[in-house]
Amino acid sequence: MLIKIDQLLNAEDLAHCHRELRSANWSDGRGSAGYLSRKVKSNDQLPDNHPLGLKLGEIVMTALQNNQRFTAAALPMKMMPPLFNRYRQNQHYGRHIDGAIRPFADGQQRIRTDLSATVFLSAPEDYDGGELVIEDTFGPRQVKLAAGSMVLYPGSSVHYVNPVTRGERLASFFWIQSMVRSDQQRNILYELDCAIQKIAAENPQQSALTDLAGVYHNLLRCWADS
Repeated sequence: MLIKIDQLLNAEDLAHCHRELRSANWSDGRGSAGYLSRKVKSNDQLPDNHPLGLKLGEIVMTALQNNQRFTAAALPMKMMPPLFNRYRQNQHYGRHIDGAIRPFADGQQRIRTDLSATVFLSAPEDYDGGELVIEDTFGPRQVKLAAGSMVLYPGSSVHYVNPVTRGERLASFFWIQSMVRSDQQRNILYELDCAIQKIAAENPQQSALTDLAGVYHNLLRCWADS
């Protein structure tokens, strides 16, 4: 399931990211790709341990920690520090799948990539092309969101980034290891949580709310990794 989270980053944070990234010392994005992905990847990227990337990543992480929809959808156990990339004219990332296990920059930790996330930093009118295309059971789905918005999708999805034909596409991307590794189970919990929140907002006196919350938490107990 694809989850779109609007306005994860506010205008102030976006402006700060743009100012900092405008003068960044970018590297060839192929340096972080696996041997298959390297053949189809053409973009610029800040290295995993780049001081600027770590600094801007803290802004993204703070926004995620304060976003209830992200928490409900991802049920995060561990998160890879956000990375940053840039696509300019004719740059693209061909059809690929993210590695199941990724090491942290310090080499001491690893993460299972249950979920992939992209935060769009450039406004869609500032560049042509550059759509993130995610293949799922309904076929290829193109994603090109407003600046500051994020898409969350299964790490098991084959995906690609269309060539940029005008302008510049800036984004942050990262991976999440969820407490619930199954996409199907995680989606059931997310939909149940959304229904509970809707009932709570529309009819807070509904006595069945406690029962539904009990079902949610008991399913989470059954399915969550400890």
